[in-house]
Amino acid sequence: MKSWFIRGALALAIVPALAAAQTGADNARPITIDDAVRLAVQYSPATVASRNSERSGEAGVTFAKSQFLPSLTATYSANNQGGTQFIQGVPVPISGLPWTYQRGLSAGVTVFDGGRNWYNYKAAGASLDAAVASDVSQRYAVALSVKVQYYAILAAREQESAARRQLEEAQQSLQVASAKMQAGAATRADSLTAALSVGTAQLAILNAQNLLLNANAALTRLVASPVMVTAVAADTSDIGRVDIDEGSLTKMALEGPAVRAAAALFAVSHAVHQSATTPYIPSLTASGRYGQNPKATQGFLFGGGPTSTSTSFGINISYPIFNNYSREQTLILARIGEDNAEANLRDAKFLAQQNLTTYLVNYNTAQQTIALQLLQIQSATENLRVQTQRYNIGTALQVDVTTAQAALDLARFNLIQARLNARIAKANIEALIGRDLR
Repeated sequence: MKSWFIRGALALAIVPALAAAQTGADNARPITIDDAVRLAVQYSPATVASRNSERSGEAGVTFAKSQFLPSLTATYSANNQGGTQFIQGVPVPISGLPWTYQRGLSAGVTVFDGGRNWYNYKAAGASLDAAVASDVSQRYAVALSVKVQYYAILAAREQESAARRQLEEAQQSLQVASAKMQAGAATRADSLTAALSVGTAQLAILNAQNLLLNANAALTRLVASPVMVTAVAADTSDIGRVDIDEGSLTKMALEGPAVRAAAALFAVSHAVHQSATTPYIPSLTASGRYGQNPKATQGFLFGGGPTSTSTSFGINISYPIFNNYSREQTLILARIGEDNAEANLRDAKFLAQQNLTTYLVNYNTAQQTIALQLLQIQSATENLRVQTQRYNIGTALQVDVTTAQAALDLARFNLIQARLNARIAKANIEALIGRDLR
């Protein structure tokens, strides 16, 4: 009777939470991983900012190109003059026609600036390359975040399935222990131990459902969905393959988005350094103007009628002899920026190699762990069967069955975790090299 009371108390405490968690998970809309990545890349603030940086880089290149072209300005003015003036101490009206006009067209061009515009153009192009590489890096970073949550959903479902098997086995053990206790062949401790195993299994289901709900919520935020989304039911034993050899992966990593972005930033700093040397070279500019001075009129006539004309052309050579060490300061800062960018590029290459080694080790370790845990599950399943039979015939204790059950549960958990680790390691490799590994 007490064993039934214990089971009833556990059910009243845990089953409502299980039902609530299950209802939340069932209401989620399934979404494929490709669609999830596409939506996240489209709406993520990080990728939106990176795309805008790319647009800004394109505008910078256009502006740098325009500096090679002459400037052209059109002017027009109309002035009205009136009032009085003193002549021999007597105020008299101002004589002459009140409306005067001017219009003109002026142009200017930098003939030679020591290469400043050219270096600025190179810097703008390198900045655009860096923005493009950064956009690729951000897209794969967002894709990695999506995959981590997507795989967490699959792992949570595996854990829930394993916990339900654990619950079935614990309930069967509890039935046997209760029957033996009623028959006087087992102690109350056996029944209590079996009942606690049932409660532990129910808690495991609840924890798995909570993990599923949390991962669903995280995935929903990443894809900016107005309704809850979840992963499509799939064969969770498929972890994907990395069929490319380590040498090829290393080459891809050294040409990955992070390294390309660092290389582009180094090119920017080098061009800025070169541009900073141009103030030591004289600059040559040319300008010209064509103007018209229409005849003044009594009333406003937009400057129509006879006009006089004027033209001008000039060449200007400029060289700053001393500008309070401004150019020296600019040059020193440019050199420092180039040195820092070179160090960052060197470190980015080593970091890519380090990360690739880490991710490959994690992936290979996870694969070996998967194979080992599959054997461990077979062994633990057989051990549980043997201990259950021994308990049924009275040659083993309930604690032996519980220990065997715990070993099986741990092996299942380790298998699920190893599959998750393998998927995440593969996703990290894809983000590092900037391409998908199908």
